[in-house]
Amino acid sequence: MKRSLTALIAATLVASTLVATTATAAPAPARHPKPVVKCKFTPTPENPAAKPVRLPSPVARAKGTVDVYFVTNYGPFVVRMDRTNAPCGVHNFVHLVKSRFYDFTQCFRLTNSARLGVLQCGDIYRQEEGGPGYKFPDEVSGQETYPRGTVAYGNQGPGTNGSEFFVVHSFANIAPNYTVLGQVVAGMSTFDRMVAAGIADPDQDGPPVRPIRIYKVWAR
Repeated sequence: MKRSLTALIAATLVASTLVATTATAAPAPARHPKPVVKCKFTPTPENPAAKPVRLPSPVARAKGTVDVYFVTNYGPFVVRMDRTNAPCGVHNFVHLVKSRFYDFTQCFRLTNSARLGVLQCGDIYRQEEGGPGYKFPDEVSGQETYPRGTVAYGNQGPGTNGSEFFVVHSFANIAPNYTVLGQVVAGMSTFDRMVAAGIADPDQDGPPVRPIRIYKVWAR
């Protein structure tokens, strides 16, 4: 893409304005009646932080939403994250965004199979390697579904959330084991372009033909 980073940021801001004025979301269930919850972040010295980042505060807001803006080499997109559904997960994601953990990183896995259509990001070194140096528990009910536009944490087993996340660009027929952060509310065409560019694997599960790079992420 030949668009400059400035142009991409401008496009993202335009998209966010449209979202703010036209998008509506169904009210989330009142899973957390209190305004804050306590979170447990456990250091993983066996897997140290891939970028300098401190442990998040153990206290997380449990109400409201936050919009997270991404600028990539394929275009921008905006994710609306739900603190009510995943207060610790959203709290952690915003913490990593403010720590610039995701800036100038690469998404190493793209899938487009009959079972799974996702983009996986948040691994700094390579697929499933390079986290924040800590982990925290899942926030799942067992009723989770993952339709197009869903953004959720990836993991390597129960209670191993960190920085890895995935965006569903088509559908994900997977078990409800992954904490849902929110939904893409602007920029799904960005993922359509990523998929159209191809996957360097005959099983349609592997590195994208053309690297997918995240230039900048911010939240507000």
